[in-house]
Amino acid sequence: MNEMVNRFSVKDKVIVVTGATGVLGHSFITALATEGAAVGVLGRNEKCANERVDAIIRLGGKAITLVADVTQEKQLVAARKKILDKFGKIDGLVNAAGGNMPGAIIAPDKDIFKLDFVALKEVMDLNLFGTILPTQIFGEAIASQGAGSIVNISSMASQQVITKVLGYSMAKSAIDCYTKWFSVELGKRYGDSIRMNAIAPGFFLTEQNRLLLTNGNGTMTERGELVIKNTPFNRFGEPDELIGALLWLLSDASKFVTGSVINVDGGFAIFSGV
Repeated sequence: MNEMVNRFSVKDKVIVVTGATGVLGHSFITALATEGAAVGVLGRNEKCANERVDAIIRLGGKAITLVADVTQEKQLVAARKKILDKFGKIDGLVNAAGGNMPGAIIAPDKDIFKLDFVALKEVMDLNLFGTILPTQIFGEAIASQGAGSIVNISSMASQQVITKVLGYSMAKSAIDCYTKWFSVELGKRYGDSIRMNAIAPGFFLTEQNRLLLTNGNGTMTERGELVIKNTPFNRFGEPDELIGALLWLLSDASKFVTGSVINVDGGFAIFSGV
């Protein structure tokens, strides 16, 4: 009998994760390493990246620290050289870097005709171009070997109007557009060899949104309560609940999937609130 093939396996794949020093990024790199992938832990916080790499190696996994800002081409090129020197190839890229900035949040008392364009552009740079630029750098390495998968991180803010977060919403909407557009070009040029998809998380507590959604005593803010009210599962997501979609999109199990945005949101995107 022939050996059964696990199409969901990422074993021995080399995968770069940007934003790997964040809450969701931590979950991503831990899961990938546990499943046998070699992980490039990319972020600006070298101390945190080193700690996470050390933890993976102690448990028998393979990982390397890649210190880089996702908006800085030279730093990303240096990171690409480092991981190629170590592992010889790149099979996957997870564009998990992103976030919001105070100046791009439009509070109810702000004049909507006096927007902070500097802050809005910074959020666009971080989220949108901080996804496109790593794809240019690491995607080139993937293309040179002829096969791989790229996963972007979208948001509920690209699918429904979520008040206050204008810059973040515009950036994530653009990521959805980019995911679809670039996946078509990849398909036309490389067939099914290189794919691009996105995951759209619902509401997960991270360091960036924790104070918006919860109070210091563990109770929820008004905004947090509204999120829960509009999530049929009646709770926030746990970071590990994104892992199934991530492994699927990075593995051969999703070989015929490209240009898709996969919601992992407890039903938030489909619920009208009624």
